[in-house]
Amino acid sequence: MKLRPSLALLLALAVTGVGVHAQSAADLAGDNAPRKFSTLPLKPSVTQAQAAQLSARFLTRFHYDAKPLDDAMSQKIYKAYVDSLDGEKVFFTQADLAKFAPLKTQMDDAIWNQDLAGPFSMFNLYITRAIERMTYARSLLKQGFDLTTNESYNYDRKKAEWPKDQAELDTLWRERTMNDWLRLKLAGKSDDDIRKTLDKRYAGYIDRVKQLDGEDAFQSFMNSYAESTDPHTDYLGPRAAENFDISMKLSLEGIGAVLQTRDEYTAIREIVPAGPAAKSGKVHVGDRVVAVGEGTSGPMVDVIGWRVDDVVKRIRGKKDTTVRLEILPADAGVDGKHELVSMVRQKVSIEEQAAKKKVIEIKDAGVTRKIGVIDLPSFYSDFGARREGDKDFKSATRDVAKLLGELKAEGVEGVVMDLRNNGGGSLAEANELTGLFIDQGPVVQVRDARGEVQVQGDDEPGMSWSGPMAVLVNRGSASASEIFAAAIQDYGRGLIIGQPTFGKGTVQNLVDLDRFTRSNSEKPQFGELKMTIQEFFRINGGSTQLKGVTPDIQFPKNGDEKDFGESTYDNALPWTQIAAADYKPVADLKAYLNQLQTRHDARTAKSPGWKLMLDELAQYRKMRDKTTISLNFAQRETERKDLDAIQADFRARHKAIDGNAADDDDSLAVDDGLNANERSLKSELKQEKDAKKAADPQLDETAHILFDAAGLIKGDAKLAAEVLPYGGKYSNMSATTAAAAPEKAQPQGPAAH
Repeated sequence: MKLRPSLALLLALAVTGVGVHAQSAADLAGDNAPRKFSTLPLKPSVTQAQAAQLSARFLTRFHYDAKPLDDAMSQKIYKAYVDSLDGEKVFFTQADLAKFAPLKTQMDDAIWNQDLAGPFSMFNLYITRAIERMTYARSLLKQGFDLTTNESYNYDRKKAEWPKDQAELDTLWRERTMNDWLRLKLAGKSDDDIRKTLDKRYAGYIDRVKQLDGEDAFQSFMNSYAESTDPHTDYLGPRAAENFDISMKLSLEGIGAVLQTRDEYTAIREIVPAGPAAKSGKVHVGDRVVAVGEGTSGPMVDVIGWRVDDVVKRIRGKKDTTVRLEILPADAGVDGKHELVSMVRQKVSIEEQAAKKKVIEIKDAGVTRKIGVIDLPSFYSDFGARREGDKDFKSATRDVAKLLGELKAEGVEGVVMDLRNNGGGSLAEANELTGLFIDQGPVVQVRDARGEVQVQGDDEPGMSWSGPMAVLVNRGSASASEIFAAAIQDYGRGLIIGQPTFGKGTVQNLVDLDRFTRSNSEKPQFGELKMTIQEFFRINGGSTQLKGVTPDIQFPKNGDEKDFGESTYDNALPWTQIAAADYKPVADLKAYLNQLQTRHDARTAKSPGWKLMLDELAQYRKMRDKTTISLNFAQRETERKDLDAIQADFRARHKAIDGNAADDDDSLAVDDGLNANERSLKSELKQEKDAKKAADPQLDETAHILFDAAGLIKGDAKLAAEVLPYGGKYSNMSATTAAAAPEKAQPQGPAAH
């Protein structure tokens, strides 16, 4: 699963300071030229032209739904590319598009002929236009704005017409800048402070646009081609490929720090526990990196004003090598004393993104039961270590198996697998994770481009958890999450609870393009292709494609399904089905599903926390559906007061329900007109910490449903035999048997895809 924001939005994210790990096994040799801004205009390299043609050969021959790269595909690429550069239609005019028009049918030629001048010319014009627009916005700040007019600003421009000319574009940007000014004015800022804040913001935008490089241009163009084949095929340049690898194996070689851009500095946002930075005791959150040196005696290179991934590239290096950082401490002013810290890079585990557990105690009618929760952010797996036979390779299934053992030791009576916003990962991990909850049997069916169907399943006897279980999902649960949830549902093994899932039913494989070239370089140059090669099906023969997995007990939708999910893609594969696999359900949850639904309905109908969640969802949908906003100060002030009153009521209700005082600071709840990186890092981290501690009514209700399930099972031996797996013969929950389930062996399955 993925979202495809426009480049302008990606630029905004860069400005707000998305964290980037300063680590990797990348070799820095031969790439030591300092750079703050790119040399414009950007030009494609020979390697990029070759990578584009090589990608086309794979996509036109080995893609699951292979299509020729011809004029018809060229037009799709052109549209996707323009959308990626200016999806909000705020940079290009109709005149610009007229200049681009001949390229509509030339994108295929550009790739086959290894001549990317056309696509790069479009990217270069994007850079020019973006700088012009920000420069124009800065010029408007001198005279300020008349906030007594009845003007309005339409900020949702996805369906708007392209501006006809420069004058129409100027009007649009005057409204955008006026809105930025008005937001700060409503937050109580003086005109002088507003000018300083916005001028600094727009100047920062300009700097970041100037830092866009040839790899950014090539990545954007190639992704436009990739996404034109299907929504989940991607081109990953060397930078993106390395970050994807880190996200899958949850480990890296470096110093163990997360960096982000703040003003002109690259700041330490997080320290990874047990990493070299943490062990040094000399690196702290908020410290600013001003220079980086390689080895014990290499020259220190000033990195102030650099884009964050260029700084990360400096800090990256192989295990057991030395890197030196010149740091301006967090509590020092810009003229403060610098400190020099020397560290030896090591392998660092990113445990923050690994599976985690907790126990929720539910008390109802004088009865207390413990329900275990496992939060799994992704189906991660260290592909490389697994292929090489490393018996300790990082694996989501292994981590979950360990956590299940710990939860059993803590005496839980049910387990919730929380897969909300889990966008997927390794197919093998989804298969093996399902195996922890069943004895043996098929898990998923996979069909390739030739129409051949392969059944993958669990061959290891035994179960790691044999008691009641639920899988909590939402619209952000996709791909491997849907494989797992569908298998659990088809077997009748557990309850699927929450919102309908994303609807992704395809399998991608990583193609390392460097393996198919004659390059002798040790450094990756051609990137990787994440290409759709198969479609997966449920063991009942159905597909999650477009339809997703429908929960047994549904929670309220937030309304995002019209903008988010497989069904929102124009070129998504259609839903289809195949013959069912040879399997038998292990339980019949219908035996008590109606009772659980009735209890859920009755409980939530009188729950203040559930009612508050519904009210917050209704307010969210109301705000999301707005596309136009007034530019009149008096009207906006009235609207703000109304909104502040609503938010104050929500905070008061939260505090009355769960005693959460984290939101007592009203300044964190109202719009201050600032971007994230314009606030203090301390307040940003506090907000994130408070968000993690906030009440979670959907998780609590899921745990309560399992509480009900455990009670019904304990009170009725016949029911227990119906709803527990395999008639309850493995479960100590049954009213008639206390046999323990044999433990599942640790997964040693085939290479992941």
